[in-house]
Amino acid sequence: MIAKQSHTAHAGALLALGLPLVGSHIAQMALHVVDTVVLGWYGVTELAAVVLGGSCFFVVFVLGGGFAQAVMPMVAQALGRGDETEVRRATRMGMWLSILFGVVIYPLFWFSEPILLAAGQKPDVALLAGDFLRIAGLGMIPALLVMVLKSYLAALERTQVVLWVTVSAVGLNALLCYPLVFGRWGLPEMGVVGSALATLLIQGLSLVVIALYAAALPGLRRFHLFQRFWRPDWHAMGQVFRLGAPIGLTGLAESGLFQATALMMGWIGTVELAAHGIAMQVTAIGFMVHVGLSNAATVRTGRFAGAGDWADLRRGAAVAIAISAAVGVAQIVLYLSFAEPIVGLFIDRSSAEAPLILAFGGVLLIYAAAFQMMDAGQVLALGLLRGVQDTAVPMGIAAVAYWLIGVPAAWYLAFRAGWGGAGLWMGLVIGLFCAASALMWRFWSRVPRG
Repeated sequence: MIAKQSHTAHAGALLALGLPLVGSHIAQMALHVVDTVVLGWYGVTELAAVVLGGSCFFVVFVLGGGFAQAVMPMVAQALGRGDETEVRRATRMGMWLSILFGVVIYPLFWFSEPILLAAGQKPDVALLAGDFLRIAGLGMIPALLVMVLKSYLAALERTQVVLWVTVSAVGLNALLCYPLVFGRWGLPEMGVVGSALATLLIQGLSLVVIALYAAALPGLRRFHLFQRFWRPDWHAMGQVFRLGAPIGLTGLAESGLFQATALMMGWIGTVELAAHGIAMQVTAIGFMVHVGLSNAATVRTGRFAGAGDWADLRRGAAVAIAISAAVGVAQIVLYLSFAEPIVGLFIDRSSAEAPLILAFGGVLLIYAAAFQMMDAGQVLALGLLRGVQDTAVPMGIAAVAYWLIGVPAAWYLAFRAGWGGAGLWMGLVIGLFCAASALMWRFWSRVPRG
């Protein structure tokens, strides 16, 4: 089949779909950035606890989010085939699996303090992180349901509402987090608990708004998304599970790599862990650009795959990779040019620990410039593979790259080669490079030329 769209047309369509998703992902990350900034002004121990607790929550969220991410290519391919019934079935069972996951996983948050202590974290940090996670863990179900509905709307190319709901949530979180943490405007001072409570309230409100939109918008009513929601659809649930479980485990392998790095950084020191958390927040914001482009690539690849249009699929994939690479180069320049000023935005410069955090955080951002392109490559390759519903083998590639190569390399460079925290980040670079290379090869070798 001859490609029907030019490179320019592919780029325009990808950006039209992807830019609102990019904005939504950045805004979603900004929810956690707000917490980091507020706690950074509150206290170093509290900041380290929220960094640790937030990263633990994120690891579990990524695992459960596989079902939500499976909804996106399934709905996209169903639309490519003209099968509107499958759109409803896949989305509904994605929500079912997300609810079940949130219920089953909550005890892990409740008993997080002894788990963190067993992992070698300092008692004062583990205590506060446990307080944070017991409340934040209640937000797992609404957070996952929001993610399912975002995938559904993205596959339908209704991305504007996803953007505005998330942006509004950031503003409301800032208004709630500051007074609940510091005890302002007549509210009690709650520290890390206030931060977790603010995020929980915002997650619940976001779910209500986006669910009302998905159910009530005239253009979407034909899908009857919530009609007889309580009725199970075992076949559709099995399909979502088979596609979504490998996606979740792939995300777990990657996020687990970063979480293992955070735990090992905690062995080095509290100041180093705080600087690590700030550098991770900064790079995570940049990474959200590539996640949004990856989501858009999943939707467009799924549409082309559903229609059997392999030539346009390949051309669109090449355009997506080129755009992501250009963004990665710009981010590298930014990190290399403004490392310490960026870190300085997250802390009180008058504190005794500020010079140490600034110096170490600046070094870490220089290493972040090295792995930014690799991280972009692996997430875009995963998005393209998910568009053609190829998730099992990529899961194995990610597990090998991150856990058999990345984590051992990080540990060796940090504690045996004597590189310290910088060695941990170099291990990230090695693991991400291996993943990006193998996943890109997997995609281009599997997709027909048309």
